[in-house]
Amino acid sequence: MYELDLHRMRSADLRRAADQERLAREAVRTGRAARREEAARHAAPGAESHTGRSRRPRLPRTA
Repeated sequence: MYELDLHRMRSADLRRAADQERLAREAVRTGRAARREEAARHAAPGAESHTGRSRRPRLPRTA
């Protein structure tokens, strides 16, 4: 009976941990979506966020 109780307690702990992780992922997703919506509202119409230019100029290749 002792092993069955340990199994149930461990199972309950794992379920609680999974629920907490699920809530954390959902909060991150919600925050990202809110930031995207905010950025879309403040962006100029027709402006593209991704351009063909890289952020830093590349160094020439060495021979």
